[in-house]
Amino acid sequence: MPKRSVIKSDSAAKYHRLANIGGDGYIDLQFEKPPPKIPYKAILLATVLFVVGSALIIIGALLLAGIINAKYSDRTWPMLILGSLMFIPGVYHVRIAYYAYKGYQGYSYEDIPEFE
Repeated sequence: MPKRSVIKSDSAAKYHRLANIGGDGYIDLQFEKPPPKIPYKAILLATVLFVVGSALIIIGALLLAGIINAKYSDRTWPMLILGSLMFIPGVYHVRIAYYAYKGYQGYSYEDIPEFE
């Protein structure tokens, strides 16, 4: 791999001169992929969706089974639907983040959308 030499200048930017460029004008350094940026905010949001969705589904299932008092039975289906709407994207993105963390092939942090 070619060595870099830093060019001194008055500006704040650092420019690097690449020494010994091959005959085709390309070097290996320009084809290296930078390490992936981990989207912490998106993973945190997915985890919150997963936990709250799980809790709503459990409470809705307990209401449906009659374990929780019957006077709250009008809240059963909204709890189940809202819980499902939160659980599905949450578990999907948490699964991608877990597999990317473990390094499974085909999974990357780039598959998780960033919210910025």
